[in-house]
Amino acid sequence: MTNWSSPRLHQDLLMAIQRLSQRWLYLTVPLATCSFVGCLGWFWWSWVTAPVNASAIAQTIQIAPGTPAQQIGQDLETLGVIRSTTAWELWARWLSLREPQGSFQAGTYELSPRLSLEQVATKIWLGEVVQQPLTIPEGWSLRQMAAEFERQGFFSAEAFMAAAHKIPYAQYPWLPQELPHLEGFLYPDTYLLPKDQITPQQVVHLMLSRFEQVALPLYQRQQSQTPLSLRAWVTLASIVEKEAVIPEERPRIAGVFLRRLQLGMTLGSDPTVEYGLGIQQTPDQPLTLRQVNTASPYNTYLNPGLPPTPIASPGRASLQAVLTPEVTPYLYFVARYDGSHVFSRTLAAHEAAQAAIQARRGSQPHRP
Repeated sequence: MTNWSSPRLHQDLLMAIQRLSQRWLYLTVPLATCSFVGCLGWFWWSWVTAPVNASAIAQTIQIAPGTPAQQIGQDLETLGVIRSTTAWELWARWLSLREPQGSFQAGTYELSPRLSLEQVATKIWLGEVVQQPLTIPEGWSLRQMAAEFERQGFFSAEAFMAAAHKIPYAQYPWLPQELPHLEGFLYPDTYLLPKDQITPQQVVHLMLSRFEQVALPLYQRQQSQTPLSLRAWVTLASIVEKEAVIPEERPRIAGVFLRRLQLGMTLGSDPTVEYGLGIQQTPDQPLTLRQVNTASPYNTYLNPGLPPTPIASPGRASLQAVLTPEVTPYLYFVARYDGSHVFSRTLAAHEAAQAAIQARRGSQPHRP
């Protein structure tokens, strides 16, 4: 039977308690230290990766090809976009471990101090560079596009024209064979383009892809209902695009042209003459009789059928109008110079309409 009142037992218990206390101290001190350091680290990381300034304006930074991650971090810290280069380098290492094949992308970036470090790093890692909207209007030719790209500072007009004369059949096998250039197949739309490091070839592929997504399905769905090949469809639509101003007249103009083609008549379209001669008439300076009689593969007063290629990039409405034209008795039309046209069944009625319009303008028609 244990004698709990024994002094020896009390001494043993005291020593046991002391040993347990020492062991507990040895265990809790490191744990407490780790917890304290961990809390400090968490607070530090939360602070250095948080947005620097919620009310600051965005900063523009240009990153050259091959710039190391450390230098990018230093530049960002100098601009006030991030708080710590050390934190940037830690996050960069994490990104490299997570995506060994990835890297920070060169280019011009617009970065806001309102973004977290992670958001800033992601934008540069994914290459989300500054983009500039560029609108290519319906009815523009390759040369007009080239001039605009040069004016906006993307690349030279000559470089774009050279790219537009290389037909990428491998990537776009649906393109008609033996095209001399891509006139008509670069879809008119608004594009977001990186201000730097964009090539003419990339723009050409972007515009061809848009044609493939928007225009080509129209033709494929209604191919069995039209006698026109893909090339002829785009060519006629480009002429309709240049002739039509009022949207509701597009199907009627398409119907007139299709009827003339069926009857073996020449199309007699001014825009084709302008394209062939590289000029543009105005209400005050219409085409002259000499220009209309100038031989050119694109002169649809002299040559029956369609011109060799499209003369511009038609939009969706003109492309659709050629697929679903108005069934019309008209064979002629003449512009009133207010966007509308006078449509006629006979040549005599057409010439009378021409004379009346020119008389009101105080000049003579350019053709009989």
